[in-house]
Amino acid sequence: MLKIWNGILSCLLCLALAATAFAGDGTKGADDCLTPCPDYRQEVAWASRPAHPDKAVDVFYVYPTIYPEASPRNMDVFDKGLRADVQGLLKAQAGVYSPTANLFAPYYRQVTFACLDPTQDMTLNSYFRIGADDVHRAFDYYLNFLNQGRPFILAAHSQGSVVMLDLLRSRFKDPALQKKLVAAYLIGYSVTGEDLKQYPWIKPAKGEDDTGVVVSWNTQAPGATGSPVLIPGAACINPLNWKTDATPADKSLNLGAVFFDDFTGKILREVPNYTGAQVDPATGALVTTPPEELKIGHFPPGVLHKFDYAFWYRNLERNVRTRVDAYLAGNR
Repeated sequence: MLKIWNGILSCLLCLALAATAFAGDGTKGADDCLTPCPDYRQEVAWASRPAHPDKAVDVFYVYPTIYPEASPRNMDVFDKGLRADVQGLLKAQAGVYSPTANLFAPYYRQVTFACLDPTQDMTLNSYFRIGADDVHRAFDYYLNFLNQGRPFILAAHSQGSVVMLDLLRSRFKDPALQKKLVAAYLIGYSVTGEDLKQYPWIKPAKGEDDTGVVVSWNTQAPGATGSPVLIPGAACINPLNWKTDATPADKSLNLGAVFFDDFTGKILREVPNYTGAQVDPATGALVTTPPEELKIGHFPPGVLHKFDYAFWYRNLERNVRTRVDAYLAGNR
């Protein structure tokens, strides 16, 4: 009950947080916090909340940045267009988890691209905190009223992975939560050596079937620089051979890249044996050479962040089953 009251207080404090937030032009951002606060007791606050979960394991998924405004703002979770975009990502990304796990995904008031500064600690940004605290409240509600004691996966991409890392840092010192964690797939952001030292309960994956671990990578082409999500000391595992060293994985190990229209969830094409991959121990990048030229969005040349799920989709889908099976076998 205390956690629920804390969630209510979080909403009441929203304007106070925004009063300390400053947009890039030096003006206060209080208006940006007038976006409605999601109430996770209500189904409308969830992108996915199965009424009758029928699988032994859950997945709690947090979507990446979809809000392209040029000034610092927080997403209106009741905007019909943005909600539709999230629904597309439930197939384009969360679709690797949902065949194996009951999918729970909250809408949250994420920040715009304008707030995402790789040179700053985003967890201290007051705009970011509004969305991150939404996810904390959603996770509390999920644990208290929806989980029913099942083990769970944490999953995310990009900004969602920053939020999930914040959750792991602050909440998973609790051994009871650690015991229930199958794995945390924090893809498209960096879990660093400093995280591992400062938060010893955060453990990087070392193989294909270890559990209670963080699975992470950032995809880029050889020689690419300037990635806003690749931080020095990043942990990385290769989703083709599940090794953390520089052992190359040939494209023959790639079960299938799946390219989606991210915002409709429609599969555009599927390509088995699309490309290989190799971990670069010096940078922590997952390095690959795609067989074609691709539109990479607003990222620097060679930074293939947009394809962190797509290139390795079928391998990731199979790995989720492998880790869930290993977890359940070890906890009978």
